[in-house]
Amino acid sequence: MHTARRTHSFTESVIRGMTRLASEHGAINLAQGFPNFPAPDLLKEAAARAIRDDVNQYAITWGAKRLRDALARKYADWYQMTVNPETEITVTCGATEAMASALLAIVDPGDEVIVFEPFYENYGPDTILCGAKPVYVPLAAAQELDLDRLAAAFSARTRAIIVCTPNNPTGRVLSRGELEAIAELCRRHDAYAVTDEIYEHIYYEGEHIPIATLDGMPERTVTISGASKTFSVTGWRIGTIVAPPDATDAIRKVHDFLTVGAPAPLQEAVAVGLETLGDDYYERLAHEYR
Repeated sequence: MHTARRTHSFTESVIRGMTRLASEHGAINLAQGFPNFPAPDLLKEAAARAIRDDVNQYAITWGAKRLRDALARKYADWYQMTVNPETEITVTCGATEAMASALLAIVDPGDEVIVFEPFYENYGPDTILCGAKPVYVPLAAAQELDLDRLAAAFSARTRAIIVCTPNNPTGRVLSRGELEAIAELCRRHDAYAVTDEIYEHIYYEGEHIPIATLDGMPERTVTISGASKTFSVTGWRIGTIVAPPDATDAIRKVHDFLTVGAPAPLQEAVAVGLETLGDDYYERLAHEYR
């Protein structure tokens, strides 16, 4: 039987395939990004409590209010970003769904999306599923970003650039100067920066700077993160998107028809984590990975 041509240009996930093989053979899994230590007891207890309290039906499609409010406070406290939880935050089924929903909401068939390589393997297929073309630009772990090569990758068809910092898989943290250069290209070409910041609290050199905090970027940045890495709950699938209201409106429509919403009791538990865990938790997190 016929299968869609769009699926012929990429394979199944290599990462998830290696996870299945590791499980089958009892091997140590170095393929997929999850810890070998448990989630904080505080979150597990909050999830169990939410289930016992019957928070078991649909949450609001774009996220429980308590979680969106907690996220807005987090962005204000950590990055001095002013984010409206009612019009600029969407909770998704993991950061991976967040990326798919974001691209489907802002990218049209025939557009181009710039992707730094090496990259988290979903970026290319997500772009292709939108009917767009990924344009790859090398980003070495130990070298300065080649700004001339990056500038040459932009064209009249460029709709977005995907920026992952701290980077998966290299761990590379983009400097303020590099982010400023990317921001200038986005402004010049009227392109979105779609940022994957899922590792925002796990890095060892440099400083994590959300590109949305740079001049002229709040209105053209889609910031993606989630609870998976920060709270060691990769199986909970709680992702987040911060975007300007017009982009958020489109993203929420796509998200609604893709997944309806993320698990309600787990949203409550993540909200408790954001409300309760202090700076010392985040400082300790990176050290636990050493």
